[in-house]
Amino acid sequence: MSDTALVIGGTRFVGRHTVEELLDHGYHVTIFNRGNHDNPFTDREGVDHVEGDRRDDTDLKAAKLSVQPDIVIDCVAHYPADVAIATDVFADVDGYVYISSGDAYGAEEIPKREESTPMRPCTDEQAVDDSGETYGNRKAEGDREIVAAAEEGVNAMSVRPCIIYGPYDYTERMDYWLDRVDSHDRVVVPGDGQNLWHRAYVEDVASALRIVAEDGEPGEFYNVGDRTAVTVEEMLELIADAMDTDIEVVHAGERELAAAGLAPAEFVLYRDYPHLLATGKLADLGWESTPIEEAMARTVEEHRDSDRDGSEHDPGRENEEAVLDVLDTL
Repeated sequence: MSDTALVIGGTRFVGRHTVEELLDHGYHVTIFNRGNHDNPFTDREGVDHVEGDRRDDTDLKAAKLSVQPDIVIDCVAHYPADVAIATDVFADVDGYVYISSGDAYGAEEIPKREESTPMRPCTDEQAVDDSGETYGNRKAEGDREIVAAAEEGVNAMSVRPCIIYGPYDYTERMDYWLDRVDSHDRVVVPGDGQNLWHRAYVEDVASALRIVAEDGEPGEFYNVGDRTAVTVEEMLELIADAMDTDIEVVHAGERELAAAGLAPAEFVLYRDYPHLLATGKLADLGWESTPIEEAMARTVEEHRDSDRDGSEHDPGRENEEAVLDVLDTL
């Protein structure tokens, strides 16, 4: 009999790829969610669906009893209490993996390392808040729950991805840049184009989750990100190559952007201070990342088949045109 895996979530982005990863490695998979999103595995052999609310203890316990999973991958633990409850319910599984975040780190270091970079604090109020401002605090507290569970004998681990990109990304952060390269010859980037915000290809995140569930050490955190980190300008060049097109990357400083009512932070995936995660600890478990050219080619292919354009992140092409006009006069 094959091993069984329970994926909490499992239908949208990271969860969807995690199910595929587990199927590819011989698992029978059950996805557990509220059924609010289309299930891409409805007719897929080897995938079952249990409907329930992960924030309802009774639903979680029922899922455990019906599935009897060997491993659990928790894609939608948004609050520390979610982790505390899940590690209690699934205390006897071979591996429970919580998806944390690189945003759990509370200090700006290059690179950020699991063993030495401090985590963000989390107050009682932040632990139950649902705003984006407390996301990293809540993820950090979830990591502390992993440590606490491991101290009680639970085989609980944490994976910390940086910004995730790839097929089926409903956040559309990368889609904004993909659409810009596909639609325009000149692409405006803030600053000198050397901004570095580490990214992780989604299939590599999925493989990290499986590998950590199988071979990770209880109570440990594992960063995951592309083994080759690229600047925003290098990212655009990768996209252009994958699309077999040519673009001009146009650098715009704060002054030029301000002339059109823009600021650097309005460009998605821009970050003033470099964000880079050390990934050696995960690599020591045998994890490997997809070559970035291949990862971007797959991302581009699915983007072009989708209706996503990243418009919710768009600072306005008319504003960018105004910036280009300013730069052209200098």
